[in-house]
Amino acid sequence: MPESKPRKKPARAEQQTSAAQAYKPNPVWFKPVMFGLMIIGLLWIITFYISEGAFPVQEWASWNIVAGFGIAIVGFLMTTRWRS
Repeated sequence: MPESKPRKKPARAEQQTSAAQAYKPNPVWFKPVMFGLMIIGLLWIITFYISEGAFPVQEWASWNIVAGFGIAIVGFLMTTRWRS
Protein backbone atom coordinates (compact mmCIF):
# COMPACT_ATOMS: atom_id res chain seq x y z
CA MET A 1 0.00 0.00 0.00
CA PRO A 2 1.47 3.43 -0.93
CA GLU A 3 2.16 5.92 1.79
CA SER A 4 0.52 9.32 1.65
CA LYS A 5 2.63 12.43 1.51
CA PRO A 6 2.97 14.28 4.81
CA ARG A 7 1.13 17.57 5.03
CA LYS A 8 3.08 20.76 5.08
CA LYS A 9 2.90 22.57 8.39
CA PRO A 10 1.62 26.14 8.28
CA ALA A 11 4.24 28.87 8.55
CA ARG A 12 3.45 29.81 12.13
CA ALA A 13 7.07 30.48 12.95
CA GLU A 14 7.16 33.22 10.32
CA GLN A 15 4.04 34.85 11.78
CA GLN A 16 5.50 34.82 15.28
CA THR A 17 8.76 36.43 14.19
CA SER A 18 6.94 39.15 12.27
CA ALA A 19 4.77 39.86 15.32
CA ALA A 20 7.88 40.10 17.47
CA GLN A 21 9.43 42.51 15.00
CA ALA A 22 6.26 44.62 14.90
CA TYR A 23 6.40 45.27 18.66
CA LYS A 24 8.57 48.25 19.40
CA PRO A 25 8.50 50.25 22.62
CA ASN A 26 7.57 53.92 22.47
CA PRO A 27 10.22 56.61 22.20
CA VAL A 28 11.53 58.11 25.43
CA TRP A 29 9.60 61.38 24.91
CA PHE A 30 6.21 59.69 24.54
CA LYS A 31 5.32 59.21 28.21
CA PRO A 32 6.31 62.71 29.39
CA VAL A 33 4.37 64.32 26.53
CA MET A 34 1.32 62.14 27.22
CA PHE A 35 1.19 62.96 30.93
CA GLY A 36 2.20 66.55 30.27
CA LEU A 37 -0.77 67.13 27.96
CA MET A 38 -3.17 65.66 30.50
CA ILE A 39 -1.77 67.88 33.26
CA ILE A 40 -1.69 71.02 31.08
CA GLY A 41 -5.32 70.48 30.09
CA LEU A 42 -6.32 70.08 33.73
CA LEU A 43 -4.36 73.17 34.79
CA TRP A 44 -5.96 75.15 31.92
CA ILE A 45 -9.44 74.35 33.21
CA ILE A 46 -8.51 74.97 36.85
CA THR A 47 -6.95 78.34 35.93
CA PHE A 48 -10.10 79.32 34.04
CA TYR A 49 -12.34 78.54 37.02
CA ILE A 50 -10.09 80.07 39.68
CA SER A 51 -9.60 83.30 37.74
CA GLU A 52 -13.35 83.48 37.00
CA GLY A 53 -12.76 83.63 33.25
CA ALA A 54 -9.96 86.21 33.22
CA PHE A 55 -7.25 83.68 32.35
CA PRO A 56 -5.84 81.84 30.31
CA VAL A 57 -7.48 83.63 27.33
CA GLN A 58 -10.16 86.12 28.35
CA GLU A 59 -11.54 86.60 24.82
CA TRP A 60 -12.36 82.90 24.49
CA ALA A 61 -14.78 83.01 27.45
CA SER A 62 -16.27 79.53 27.98
CA TRP A 63 -14.31 78.11 25.04
CA ASN A 64 -11.40 77.88 27.48
CA ILE A 65 -13.11 74.78 28.90
CA VAL A 66 -13.20 73.21 25.43
CA ALA A 67 -9.53 74.08 24.92
CA GLY A 68 -8.56 72.52 28.26
CA PHE A 69 -10.54 69.36 27.61
CA GLY A 70 -9.16 69.19 24.08
CA ILE A 71 -5.58 69.30 25.32
CA ALA A 72 -6.31 66.67 27.97
CA ILE A 73 -8.13 64.40 25.51
CA VAL A 74 -5.11 64.39 23.20
CA GLY A 75 -3.09 63.11 26.17
CA PHE A 76 -5.69 60.45 26.93
CA LEU A 77 -5.77 59.37 23.28
CA MET A 78 -2.02 58.90 23.43
CA THR A 79 -2.56 56.26 26.14
CA THR A 80 -4.09 53.96 23.51
CA ARG A 81 -0.70 53.87 21.73
CA TRP A 82 1.38 53.52 24.91
CA ARG A 83 3.59 50.44 25.07
CA SER A 84 6.06 49.95 27.87
